[in-house]
Amino acid sequence: MARATVPRYNRAVPSVPKRPDHDLDKFHEECALFGIFGTADAAAHTALGLHALQHRGQEASGIVTFDGRHFHNHRAAGLVGDIFGEQAVIAKLKGYSAIGHNRYATTGGSSDRNIQPIFADFDFGGLALAHNGNLTNAYLLRKELVRMGCLFQSTTDTEVINHLIARSTYSTVVDRVIDALGRVKGAYSLLLLTNDELLGVRDPMGVRPLVIGRLDDAWILTSESCALDIIGARLVRDVEPGEIVIVDGSGLRSIKPFAKQRRRFCVFEHIYFARPDSKVEGIGVYDARKRIGRELARESPIPADVVVPVPDSGVPAAIGYAAQSGLPFELGIIRNHYVGRTFIEPADHIRHLGVRLKHNANRAHIEGKRVILVDDSIVRGTTSMKIVEMVRNVGAREVHMRIAAPPTTDPCFYGIDTPQREKLLASRYDVAGMAKFIGVDSLAFLSVDGLYRAMGLAGRDPANPGFCDACFTGDYPIALDDVLGVEDRQLSLLADPA
Repeated sequence: MARATVPRYNRAVPSVPKRPDHDLDKFHEECALFGIFGTADAAAHTALGLHALQHRGQEASGIVTFDGRHFHNHRAAGLVGDIFGEQAVIAKLKGYSAIGHNRYATTGGSSDRNIQPIFADFDFGGLALAHNGNLTNAYLLRKELVRMGCLFQSTTDTEVINHLIARSTYSTVVDRVIDALGRVKGAYSLLLLTNDELLGVRDPMGVRPLVIGRLDDAWILTSESCALDIIGARLVRDVEPGEIVIVDGSGLRSIKPFAKQRRRFCVFEHIYFARPDSKVEGIGVYDARKRIGRELARESPIPADVVVPVPDSGVPAAIGYAAQSGLPFELGIIRNHYVGRTFIEPADHIRHLGVRLKHNANRAHIEGKRVILVDDSIVRGTTSMKIVEMVRNVGAREVHMRIAAPPTTDPCFYGIDTPQREKLLASRYDVAGMAKFIGVDSLAFLSVDGLYRAMGLAGRDPANPGFCDACFTGDYPIALDDVLGVEDRQLSLLADPA
């Protein structure tokens, strides 16, 4: 879908709770999935896997297990370690199979009723469902289902899938899932846990990640390979786009019931979202980010004394940039890792300290030098502006910024929490205007073709890009049925707590 066909971009969801300014100037994590079948320690393994995937969602977490007779669940707002850190909690989650979910609200807000996995009783038994991604026709489907008498208990798009499964006339769970997903549009990786099976599904374009792992006799389905490493499991392969993987007492089998489509994996996973030690879509994330940095140095060199990453996500690209340019690499900015989303903001009269909650300049490696700052992206530009000011205040002679991605001009509707288009700096200014806004001596972004070269391709083929890059190009590969007219929508009459 070309950019011109979508005249307005607004978030098609209720707003999430207000965050501190230092937390608003990045694309935010989507969600994390972890499922395991065939081990006595299913809940404990799932909690460890979710802990490794904490970077993908930090608002809430949940686990559902099945012990052969009953389902057990525990869900709460907060971080994985706080929710599942006590042995007594894990002990209550009995069973040989489990699925878990870390949430960052991209659809439906942050209410407790939206914490996943969601669970429902069906005529075939229980079904727990966890989702990473966004459905782009969920609102229209929801309206239709409500007219038919369906009662929704949450405002998340994931619940639409549950109702479609319930209304399917097919006999087996797998066939019902196929029938339901035949009606939805969007980006999704799903885990479904029933009385007998663990199912994993990726949408036909494979926008969101899902991998298969093995631990002794147990099978694992999870968002990234780093969740396998933490429990000593091995990576088997990625779930293919449009594939349904079924794990039961007989082992693992696979079907591909959907029409084959061109792969459009989210390229931002390689730039920012996936953990550097993960391997997704056959590509090591850390090495990909270093290649991006090298390509950026080839495209946009500048005389300078030192290359400094904006931590932590800018580090691998900065290493690549320094290696290619022959300049020294220094940790000229130090990050405070102990500032969480719930940090109490300072009083109004010192609120201008802002970004120093997370970053502090390392004067000894900046003062008197021409500095190249390397970051993964610029969203609103407010954090970049404060970092540049901080670097100048400790005596940098020149400040140049290099961005390891193309300009972010368009929001994501496929499972990443992004601002409205008019709040994206690159949609309001050209590069010279952005440089003036953030206060740098020069600014350069990686080109779209340069990004594709770093991914091992000759460049971007408009007819078959190979990745979803809509946030850089406005080329949305999946129809955005719910986008227009969102101002008038109301998903629920029940107000969520402030």
